[in-house]
Amino acid sequence: MAALWSKIGLFLSLAGALVPLSSRAEDQEFRIGSSVINELKYQPGFTHFDYVNTNAPKGGDLRLSTTGTFDTFNPLLEKGEVATGVALVYDTLMKPADDEVLASYGLLAEGLSFPPDVSSATFRLRKEAKWADGQPVTPEDVVFSFDKSKELNPLNFNYYSHVVKAEKTGDRDVTFTFDEKNNRELPNILGQLTIVPKHWWEAPGPDGKPRDISKTTLEPVMGSGPYRIADFSPGATTRFELRDDYWGKDLNVNVGQNNFRNIIYTYFGDRDVEFEAFRAANVDYRQENQASRWATAYDFPAVKDGRVKREEPPNALRATGIMQAFVPNMRRDLFKDIKVREALNYAFDFEDLNRNLAFNAFERIDSYFWNTELASSGLPQGRELEILQGLKDKVPPEVFTTPYTNPVAGDPQKIRDNLRKAIALFKEAGWELKGNRMVNAKTGQPMSFEILLSNPSFERSVLPYANNLKKIGIDARLRTVDASQYTNRVRSFDYDMIWGIWGETMNPGNEQADYWGSDAAKQPGSRNYAGIADPAVDALIRMIIFAPNRDEQVASIKAMDRVLLANHYVVPLFYSRTSRLAYWNRITRPAEFPAYGLGFPDAWWSTSAK
Repeated sequence: MAALWSKIGLFLSLAGALVPLSSRAEDQEFRIGSSVINELKYQPGFTHFDYVNTNAPKGGDLRLSTTGTFDTFNPLLEKGEVATGVALVYDTLMKPADDEVLASYGLLAEGLSFPPDVSSATFRLRKEAKWADGQPVTPEDVVFSFDKSKELNPLNFNYYSHVVKAEKTGDRDVTFTFDEKNNRELPNILGQLTIVPKHWWEAPGPDGKPRDISKTTLEPVMGSGPYRIADFSPGATTRFELRDDYWGKDLNVNVGQNNFRNIIYTYFGDRDVEFEAFRAANVDYRQENQASRWATAYDFPAVKDGRVKREEPPNALRATGIMQAFVPNMRRDLFKDIKVREALNYAFDFEDLNRNLAFNAFERIDSYFWNTELASSGLPQGRELEILQGLKDKVPPEVFTTPYTNPVAGDPQKIRDNLRKAIALFKEAGWELKGNRMVNAKTGQPMSFEILLSNPSFERSVLPYANNLKKIGIDARLRTVDASQYTNRVRSFDYDMIWGIWGETMNPGNEQADYWGSDAAKQPGSRNYAGIADPAVDALIRMIIFAPNRDEQVASIKAMDRVLLANHYVVPLFYSRTSRLAYWNRITRPAEFPAYGLGFPDAWWSTSAK
């Protein structure tokens, strides 16, 4: 997400509606919110978001499911498995609107200000903002949260790498200072920062010992948000209860939201068992990620008689670019050769999988920004071409001559042709097929690697790929591990290949360095799962972050997309353009989904509530 310059000035500056929050003449004017791309939809004095039901009743239970386990409630720490739903306990400085692309409005902060060169950003906290124990939310809390987020979490260290300092600059003001000017995304993403109570973390816990924010904890944490952790069973269930004394319940950004009295999460180790829990009415809401199950398993009586509703809205994916892929780890010597990585794509038969396992519900991904206007296509032209020509000696020549396409299979002849192409590419990389084994031509070492998975449900999609690789002598083994082991191995880059996914906003920015940047490739815990360390990609990331206008930013994004694709860093998989929702009639939603989201669970409510 990167805030953008328009051709006549700073979008973020122009889009934020001004309000007279300054107490001193020398202060900058504060804005009620910020919109990264367009003008703010809501203006000072607005009463609520348009997509909510202002008369939604409060009460009732929402029972949800999730896979894996948890062993901590610490929201800042990149260690352990944090409980799903902990975000309900905390407020952030700003709150996004689901009917706008990348627009946020004041939550803990009543306003946001920054100078024209975007060398800093100041947030002014609301006087009424309180922690659950009644103490006010202070600039000291914000500074503490920022410092600990960067110190303890590699993802936040990268995300906020250009924010060098947070300091109290007024009774309710906190100012963030940047080490580079005109990094136009920073004010916006700072609004997403999770704010934790400094005084609570520095006080003794129930056992009389000092709390330690650098460690995992199963003590229910305290926040400023609408819910509290009411009870839990370690690794199995958590119940979040709506706070009657929540300070922000009547704010315009909260009206018609936070409607369930209790939100209960139950953890499952098996997705089939999780689905059976939904069928048995023990879970209220489900987003189905298995196309074959959606097509064949939702035929039970509650669906037929209308007690379970099914919908496929596109809303939540309208402004989201997706790259889902097999990700070879280039920290392993096996995958460092571009020809090896390209050959791996020829062994994947998407068309057969889509037909036989997914009832043709998916589309093949062919861009790191798939499903958005940011995806590259055809050959580069105009400014995009100029950018790539400036990096000509650093990018594959195919960027200029050959539009990226995935191999097409779907029948025996096509897959045979693709596997022959794969064998030829392996040969160029120094591998040859001897007998029924693919071996290194110099050492005789057989090609062998492990595909690490986090859930058995992925196996049905990965097995056909592994079988195709075996046809050309490659020993590709599947290994499914529990959630904790998978998380730890991915954080430490201890894998040959994984099933990875990245989501992109319509405004890519600093997070691109964490996804594809050379520094992130060496930093455990980053999302550079492939181990990409490419000078051209690094240069393009900087062009994206510091683009002087939207046209320049889009051209830089498409140029980077082409370079990433041409290097065959991943084997693109597939995705759907719609969400698959199923929910029991015990819960309901507003009449219309917000334009860019589902409004879940914030704007939904219980039909039993009064």
